[in-house]
Order: sequence, then structure tokens, then C-alpha cells
Amino acid sequence: MSAIQVSKENFQEIVLNAEKKVLLDFWAPWCGPCRMVLPVVEEIAEERDDIVVGKVNVDEQPELANKYGVMTIPTLIVFENGEEQQRSVGAKNKKAILNMVD
Repeated sequence: MSAIQVSKENFQEIVLNAEKKVLLDFWAPWCGPCRMVLPVVEEIAEERDDIVVGKVNVDEQPELANKYGVMTIPTLIVFENGEEQQRSVGAKNKKAILNMVD
């Protein structure tokens, strides 16, 4: 399954009420490092059915970016039981991203 587009309308259901860990990628289409990370995030979404993988376009969802203090993109946040567990800012390789959720 590919990464889920997350918005303020579906955030509660997809992230806060998830029964699995959630990897959330805050990104924007104009961001070079985001474009480097996005294929990796999509690959993880395809490979891992034990986690939920979502992406938040900060241009379209500024409320979510503000709520979680996302000032720099890409920002990856791991949620578990509706709580932020880990955060990483900047482009990361697949191994580093997987280490966040494992």
C-alpha cells in the first residue's frame, strides 16, 4: 500500500486512533530534500504492513504543521498510541528511517 495523504480531516482516524505505529512525513513539493525522501517513504509504505505510513503536505495542511511544531521539512514523526515517540528533521536514508519505527 502506498503512503496515505493525511489531512486535518483524517488525522484523528489515521494517526491518533491507529492501532499500529505511524510514520508521518511532513513535506512539500518544492522541497528538494523532501523529493529525495518521498520515494523512500513510499517504498517503506509498500514493504511494511505492520506500520501506517502517511504524508502531510505542509502547504496544504499548515494547521497540522503548526500543531506539531514542524518548522523545517522534511520532518518525520513516529506516533504510537496517538503520542509522538520520535522525530527526525532533514533527509534520511532508508535504514535511518526504518530505525525510527523498529
